[in-house]
Amino acid sequence: MLIPLYFSFLYSVTLSREGATADPELATPTSSPAYHGIDFFCCHLNDVPVPLSVLQDPFIAFHLDKALVRKYMNPLLIGELAPDQPSFEPSKNKKLVEDFRELRATVEKMGLLQPNHAFFILCLCHILVLDVAAWLIIWYFGASLVPFLFSAVLLGTVQAQAGWLQHDFGHLSVFSKSRWNHWVHKFVIGHLKGAPASWWNHLHFQHHAKPNCFRKDPDVNMHPLFFALGKTLSVELGVQKKKFMPYNHQHKYFFIIGPPALVPLYFQWYIFYFAVQRKQWVDLAWMLSFYIRFFLTYLPFLGVKGTLGLHLLVRFIESNWFVWVTQMNHIPMHIDYDKNVDWFSTQLQATCNVHQSLFNDWFSGHLNFQIEHHLFPTMPRHNYWKVAPLVKSLCAKHGIEYQCKPLLTAFADIVHSLKDSGELWLDAYLHK
Repeated sequence: MLIPLYFSFLYSVTLSREGATADPELATPTSSPAYHGIDFFCCHLNDVPVPLSVLQDPFIAFHLDKALVRKYMNPLLIGELAPDQPSFEPSKNKKLVEDFRELRATVEKMGLLQPNHAFFILCLCHILVLDVAAWLIIWYFGASLVPFLFSAVLLGTVQAQAGWLQHDFGHLSVFSKSRWNHWVHKFVIGHLKGAPASWWNHLHFQHHAKPNCFRKDPDVNMHPLFFALGKTLSVELGVQKKKFMPYNHQHKYFFIIGPPALVPLYFQWYIFYFAVQRKQWVDLAWMLSFYIRFFLTYLPFLGVKGTLGLHLLVRFIESNWFVWVTQMNHIPMHIDYDKNVDWFSTQLQATCNVHQSLFNDWFSGHLNFQIEHHLFPTMPRHNYWKVAPLVKSLCAKHGIEYQCKPLLTAFADIVHSLKDSGELWLDAYLHK
């Protein structure tokens, strides 16, 4: 039975926002409970019984509160599988799943899911210091071009770094209580950035559940309207003789409609539409507090036009920063329809890492460890480097490629992959 994506996602996000660490009863059930089939974070339910083992890895990855998971799973329980019924899907690598669950248990025993609160306090303080410094420059040096540009760079940095910090709270990585994470998340994304927490939750958990899966990951919804993504999808588009854009030139117009435009020309208005349409009035109030603070702070020095210009320039800087960092880990990777493979394989085929350094860690908000982040979404980012060797070892054991590259190479690979998929589309469009 098909149901709207919005309704089914509200159900799944209710779970994902409240959070479950691995529970022995969930990880190694003595029997095989069966539930009405759920295509996790997708838009349909059906009547096929599904064993708990199919669902447990995503639920354990996203949630902190085990009791809440059981609360929402219990209504779906329809019984236990008969002994002669398969409790494992043939599309999944059973040995890999078992090894990953052992890795998850090891991670918990090592305490890698426990946050260092001092780290996150320092992250917040350095954002606030930069925010105040940007205002002090305008106040002390005036509104001439150089102070104006310097303040814009600082404010753009504030927006980028606040983006990484809200990401931590949104993933329940900072506090042991989900509610505390939600409260601070609304402050950081709402008051410091001017965006609704509900909008981020709505999109981002879909991305994590099925990364780079067309029609399930909203981050690849730019295919096919603006870009042809992935080898398989690009060829399919060409064979179907579909041409919404000159995709063979997409690696060129990416520099126009990609990094510079996403935040100031799309997100900037859509977030208000989202908050009003979904009646997220608390989020809207937080958003308005950002804009009121921003304009009251800079209007006396810059006037209306100058303040609007500063805001637009800040969004432009933020947009370039955000797009290059977030897309370097995904666009060059495998993009296709969902093949229903196991959790570990799903994340590894869609993500890659960037070399560690103090600058890369800071610049990307530790999303240079994208593989580890996707495998353990609730893990505090300061622990990614500790689990990385264990993940590499598991990849080597099962012959799975663990990609890690320099920062500039990762940026260049975005453009190269767009060029390659555009050429594949053109060849299929003309000759197949």
